[in-house]
Amino acid sequence: MEKRKKNKLAAITKWVLWVLLVQFLLLNISAALYAYKLTHFYTDKQIRKPYDETNVFGKTWRLFSGPRFQKQITGDIPIFQYDTVWLQIKSGLKINAWYAKTDSSSKGTVIMFHGITSNKSVMIPEANEFLYQGYNIMMVDLRAHGNSDGSTTTIGIKESEEVKLAWDWVRQNGENNIFLYGISMGAVVVSKAIKDYSIHPKGVILEMPFGSMKSYLQARARLLGFRGFTQKPFSWLVGFWINVERGLQGFGHQTKKYVRHISCPVLVQWGAEDNIVLKSETEEVYKALTTSDKKLVVYENAGHESLLQKDPSKWQREIEDFFQRADY
Repeated sequence: MEKRKKNKLAAITKWVLWVLLVQFLLLNISAALYAYKLTHFYTDKQIRKPYDETNVFGKTWRLFSGPRFQKQITGDIPIFQYDTVWLQIKSGLKINAWYAKTDSSSKGTVIMFHGITSNKSVMIPEANEFLYQGYNIMMVDLRAHGNSDGSTTTIGIKESEEVKLAWDWVRQNGENNIFLYGISMGAVVVSKAIKDYSIHPKGVILEMPFGSMKSYLQARARLLGFRGFTQKPFSWLVGFWINVERGLQGFGHQTKKYVRHISCPVLVQWGAEDNIVLKSETEEVYKALTTSDKKLVVYENAGHESLLQKDPSKWQREIEDFFQRADY
């Protein structure tokens, strides 16, 4: 009798271990798929239809299978005159940029960087404002975005090379009064480039920078309706597979580490209704800034979107004030 009980207990234990092993394998397969698709942009037009986010099975399947992003080729064209500039990163990929001069006497140049899955054309309204305020502009498509080569993003880890190339191009064309502007991932890339290449801009504008790769991945989980504890193992597993598949060290990808190297005036802007970049991330990044000349501006009714288009008068006022302080 005793032997039968032991055999039964051993069988149950074995069955439980097999179930746990299968679940572990499925979780890692899911994370590996998600990691690949999250960092890869497709050029075909067969983008998957969105799942019903009110259905737990649909959300779970989407979490399991991963996103599918189409590479967004630059659409809108500026009404202002511009030159097309091509830069080349070390891997051989060509980076596309637009360069335009202000109609008035130039006060300097603003180099602009967009967010993930976006492209430089979404920054045309901001570019118009910079030109109006008397600054030349350079708008850059990061690798795998817009008209630049490539199909793989590193979520801002390697893209700092594009900032350095654009910086060097502007410097070689005689400009010394250079400002850096970035939205979301673009803001992270700007911060990392300052640290990686010891760049010293006249001023920096960071809009909605995410805190880390981990926090960005947790935001991806929130967008699928998963909150609380679920975000943490998801971000760790997907982050692990991104590192493996792309040869990165993403767990050290933290914006607060980069901004400590910024010594010039900084303007940080964020929307209070942002569901991708949280208030705690924004405050952490702002607190980590060691420069004495810094300002955090919150747009109460804005989300993760163009802050200029959400509140034009406030954005224009804050940018004008920032330039006056930075140029003093």
